[in-house]
Amino acid sequence: MTAAPTPGDEPSPIRVCLVDDQTLVREGIRGLLALADQVEVVAEATDGIEGLAVIDAEDPDVVLLDLRMPRRDGLALLEDLAARDGPMPPVLVLTTFNDDELVLQALRSGARGYLLKDVTLDQLVGAIERLADGGTLVQPSITAGLLERLGTPATSEVPIGPPPSLTPRELDVLGLVAAGFPNREVAAALHLSEGTVKNHVSSILVKLDARDRTQAVLRALELGLVDPSRSHPRDR
Repeated sequence: MTAAPTPGDEPSPIRVCLVDDQTLVREGIRGLLALADQVEVVAEATDGIEGLAVIDAEDPDVVLLDLRMPRRDGLALLEDLAARDGPMPPVLVLTTFNDDELVLQALRSGARGYLLKDVTLDQLVGAIERLADGGTLVQPSITAGLLERLGTPATSEVPIGPPPSLTPRELDVLGLVAAGFPNREVAAALHLSEGTVKNHVSSILVKLDARDRTQAVLRALELGLVDPSRSHPRDR
């Protein structure tokens, strides 16, 4: 007789909430993700009002968010999520080519990354895994281009001022954070403990006057502290 598999042998799938008002888009993304064992769509919503309710109810690992929606849009939902008690879930913005300004506003409001809606399954699953692991998907080369095209319209949340004095090690950590690494991978790359990396990240956030890792990357790009041509190792 074959023994039953031991519970816990396989990791639990990443629980995803999909917020988009377009039925065909939701169906397409849900159909794509159904092909990936490591991801499970646990909730869907058609606008920010429904989105907040299902996120509160399901507590997903990652939220896939459209920005242009009726009633309450994606930016408003990000504000609602940031205002809640407890940690904000990792949010991946699904965007189109003409959403540059909205994308930057979303990143400044707490989104952890963005992808075009015509992504492949591998790209989408990889992005979800990266955010669930604590990383970001803010590609410096693309984001720097957005900032340049929009005239780097910094907000009061990411104030412009003299470049902060980061240590050489903090600059190393910041470069890897900008490349999308979560703390665990930063620690492995720099041969540091994860606790030490967390301390460096905390110091970087304070020095850059940034609320989170994504804002730190935006601030670093605005100040020229990271190389926009550097890609995440997984993208090479």
